[in-house]
Amino acid sequence: MSTEIATLLVSSPDVCGGRLRIEGTRITVNQIVTLYKQGHNAEEIADQYSHLTMAQVYAALLHYHTNQKEIDADLATEKKGAEELEREHRNQYSQSDADKSVHR
Repeated sequence: MSTEIATLLVSSPDVCGGRLRIEGTRITVNQIVTLYKQGHNAEEIADQYSHLTMAQVYAALLHYHTNQKEIDADLATEKKGAEELEREHRNQYSQSDADKSVHR
């Protein structure tokens, strides 16, 4: 029985923020790509997500290599957003500490 590669990846607006993900999971292509860019090979990624098949991991990597510019831009946007949230959290935490020391 053969599997169409296109059926391995899906996107739903109400799951994972609409990001492309592996069918039947909440593992996004971006998550797979992040590990790949950190130096993990497909086998290591499949070991880390033991419920994924090699075909699913390779489908995510195929999609990445076919759409590399778009996905790299999306990853950069995600990273920038995460850094901004971290800065806001740090500033809020620092302000909270400053408020406490004023009230002592």
